[in-house]
Amino acid sequence: MAPEGPVEKAANERMARIVMKFGGTSVADVERMRRVAAFVKCEADAGHSVVVTVSAMAGETNRLVALCDEAGPPDPALDVRNVEYDAVVASGEQVTSGLVALILQKMGYRARSWHGWQAPVQTDAAHGKARILDIPSEKIGEAIDNGEIAVVAGFQGIAPDGRISTLGRGGSDTTAVAFAAALGAERCDIYTDVDGVYTTDPRISKQARKLDRVSYEEMLEMASLGAKVLQTRSVELAMAYKVPVRVLSSFEPPDAPRAGTLICDEDDIMEKHIVSAVTLSKDEAKISLLSVPDEPGRAAMIFGLLADAGINVDMIVQSPSRQAGANISFTMAETELARAVETLTLNKDAIGYVQMQSDKNVVKVSVIGVGMRSHTGVASTMFKALGERAINIQNISTSEIKISVLIAADYGELAVRTLHQAYGLDRADSAA
Repeated sequence: MAPEGPVEKAANERMARIVMKFGGTSVADVERMRRVAAFVKCEADAGHSVVVTVSAMAGETNRLVALCDEAGPPDPALDVRNVEYDAVVASGEQVTSGLVALILQKMGYRARSWHGWQAPVQTDAAHGKARILDIPSEKIGEAIDNGEIAVVAGFQGIAPDGRISTLGRGGSDTTAVAFAAALGAERCDIYTDVDGVYTTDPRISKQARKLDRVSYEEMLEMASLGAKVLQTRSVELAMAYKVPVRVLSSFEPPDAPRAGTLICDEDDIMEKHIVSAVTLSKDEAKISLLSVPDEPGRAAMIFGLLADAGINVDMIVQSPSRQAGANISFTMAETELARAVETLTLNKDAIGYVQMQSDKNVVKVSVIGVGMRSHTGVASTMFKALGERAINIQNISTSEIKISVLIAADYGELAVRTLHQAYGLDRADSAA
């Protein structure tokens, strides 16, 4: 067999396809983009085929949204931002992708920017909150396997009508995971301003510990219950396509060994902790309907009306009323409270409740862990610990791997620290 030439040798040494995603704080200015390029250099020099997904510079999307609002708010009859809103706010990621590609070119690498419509990232028509339908990967796959670094603008795609669409806040995470799935990447590395996923928010508890591994299911619960590390939809995609995701810090030296936190299948975690994390969600509100007629169909009417108004309801509790009928309490995101109150007020006579109460001074505290499936006493530990601190529980909801309680906002951080200690997460070996 003839010896390998330089082209064949380079092709054989190319190890794997890697997707790297950098958030807004990581690309906040040109100097930080140079740091991003140094991270990309390490992977490219190791022989990997690299796709880089970038967010807009920190604060840029907020600036663009404010400009849209100043120019003219969205038509309330449409219930979504219109296509021109997407055209404006998508420009933030387009600027970043171009700048990072320029920096890599200056460093001697073949790099080019890819916008959502060029890849293409095919989405549905829900402008402002579009969902990815498909990413034909042939063009980008061929480019990166030939040694080009693809710098992809996150958060955006192309709708069926050929117009730019955006994926909603945090959509660059989803873009990165979707590319990793489409390309069959070895992994998707999410670089952010923290070095991994912690047992709780380190700003609340100094005893918070970094987790080496977290299951997709645990991360999905954490993302939906207040942890801001990853967008919920990105975790759903990773779980559906079994994409290994690492959460890493872009503020560590680019050439230093990096472990971060690996988000993976539950079967890939050798030792499953009973409770892996405690989360705090502050964006909560509660509505209580008092003296609702206690008869079949009333609950269906209430939650049907809320669903039709696009309001996502959580933590439902029904109890006998002291007067007549039943009291029904439930929670939703604080941003949806006004719409929920308006919907229920307009339909008061049809529902038949006597009084409605609303409360924004509440938070949701949750304990999460795949080990709950096979261990008893998790709930009793939670309720006992909170009771000893005189923290009153208003609502409760559960799943196989989490327990959430609604409490007064003033007790939120105390509850997190209390539960973090109650489940032994303060111990140095607890998150190993």
